[in-house]
Amino acid sequence: MAEFDEKYCLDMFKQLVDIDSTTGQFEKIQEKICGISRDIGYDYTVTHKGGVIVDLGGEGDPLLVSAHLDDIGLMVRHINSDGTLNVCPVGGLYPFYCVTENVRIETRDGKIYTGSICRIPNSIHVTEEELRTALPDFRTNVCVVLDENVKTAEDVKKLGIDTGDMIALDPRFRVENGYIKSRFVDDKAACAILITVMKQMKDLGFVPSRKIYFYFAMYEEIGHGTVYMPSDVKDYIAVDIAPTGPDQNSDERKVTIFAKDSRYPYHWTLTNEIRDVAIKAGVDYVMDIFTPHYGTDGDASVAAGYDIRHGAIGFGTLNSHGYERTHVEGLRNTFKLLWAILSNR
Repeated sequence: MAEFDEKYCLDMFKQLVDIDSTTGQFEKIQEKICGISRDIGYDYTVTHKGGVIVDLGGEGDPLLVSAHLDDIGLMVRHINSDGTLNVCPVGGLYPFYCVTENVRIETRDGKIYTGSICRIPNSIHVTEEELRTALPDFRTNVCVVLDENVKTAEDVKKLGIDTGDMIALDPRFRVENGYIKSRFVDDKAACAILITVMKQMKDLGFVPSRKIYFYFAMYEEIGHGTVYMPSDVKDYIAVDIAPTGPDQNSDERKVTIFAKDSRYPYHWTLTNEIRDVAIKAGVDYVMDIFTPHYGTDGDASVAAGYDIRHGAIGFGTLNSHGYERTHVEGLRNTFKLLWAILSNR
């Protein structure tokens, strides 16, 4: 069993969250993953719509392991008459989870502007009743305020900002007492684990027990990240967050094996095989079910018609789709389980 390189994994995660990649905004993060793969020494292919598939070698019964690099965020819907931006969510971002957050706006010409998400009205000192009683809603009382001297819609348009421009939230990455706090733990922490596995495999000269692909997908948050995959894939395992909650077994310090989500049960036999591997490897794991609003890219691949067995694993995560939190031990256990799966014969 390879040792989990905590420092390397956290460094990779920090590098990934520092790159804005709201769903659809994939070029920079794609370039980053291609560069990392080259540096480690693995061949890869780029899908036409933006994903990166890394070939880790091995022979027979190909297994594809995926994690996604796209983030939830916002898009400019229209420019308000006072120079603020009316916005709509990209993926499952809710206004109560992002009001007062700092953001970056990227225009289609590549210009970057900063701003923040505000309530309308925005001051508890002068509009207490409105702020206390009205739920935040992107359609009516939440906007983005630019860090620019703009007073009218025309002022904003002169900057080059327009409908359809992307808005990314500040991740605010921190590690304290082993707890990892950041936006986009979902799913860039999982991508960092995959990269750490790649690095360890190359350093150790490890040859997996079967042919392995690692798929860094770009459209998971809107449901079609892996609707394309190599035609020879037999089994598929998604690595994603395991949301915690009152009725959940998932724990930030453990890896979860998914039994079912809000779309489908995961493949019974493959899930049992993953569980058996976890037990034999002494991995600290739990089984869990995620309903009513959760799915992984594995569901998209099954729905696309691939004749595959699909499963999913991931680390327990608080505050899903908000300012998320997990623990280094959860990443470690996910690494251990994934390594054991790749070693299983």
